[in-house]
Amino acid sequence: MANKNKLQTLYIGTSGWSYKHWAGIFYPEHIKSDKYLEYYLTNFDCVELNSCFYHLPKKPTIKGWINRTPDFFRFCPKLSRFITHQKRLNDVEEPLKKFFVLFEEMKSRLGPILIQLPPGLHFNRSSVHDFLHILKREYNSYRFAVEVRHTSWISDDFFNLLAQHDLAFVIADSGGRFPYHEEVTTDFVYLRFHGPKKLYASDYSDHELDSFAKKIKGWLGDDKEVWAFFNNDFNGYAIKNSNRLREMIRSMSN
Repeated sequence: MANKNKLQTLYIGTSGWSYKHWAGIFYPEHIKSDKYLEYYLTNFDCVELNSCFYHLPKKPTIKGWINRTPDFFRFCPKLSRFITHQKRLNDVEEPLKKFFVLFEEMKSRLGPILIQLPPGLHFNRSSVHDFLHILKREYNSYRFAVEVRHTSWISDDFFNLLAQHDLAFVIADSGGRFPYHEEVTTDFVYLRFHGPKKLYASDYSDHELDSFAKKIKGWLGDDKEVWAFFNNDFNGYAIKNSNRLREMIRSMSN
């Protein structure tokens, strides 16, 4: 029973579900793309919402996602790139409000919100502190995870800021393209897998997945909630790798 409870705090999924090139690999050929979500949730209990990074969804779309999925299913939306890549975390109170007005309706169905920063954005303590302060002041009932893509962010100063504001540092594997670092800054761990070699288009070996499975088992043993998403959608690798990682962790827990 103890192991079962530990696994109830483990969420493994993929970064999006509406990939037409998964037809015949994951989705049966006869299923239409507007039913992909229903089929996806027969295998997964969570998903990253990448589409809202590029453009905010309409309210009826969000209502549809809620109505089409069971209560246990969790969505992890990616914060709008207008905030992270264009505004670069500065002067963002209005766009943040616009984002959260939309997602308020599915608040009970949300996992952590992913904040992915651009590779060209360097760590600036003042602007980061101000941004995190807004999140803490206005949106403290949500959870957040920050993925960085420049080495200047790999510092105790940044990690301490995250810990003070209860945000997670995203442990992201991207085949060496972006910095890899393991740091736990709050009560949950958030991992992203972009591919061990070629970004979004390479397959994880059992050896590579086993290494992460052992780490995840350790975090679960430390009473951390763990979220893991595969973004290597090419050739259905994300499906294959997420299922294999889940299988490995379960076998370790038996």
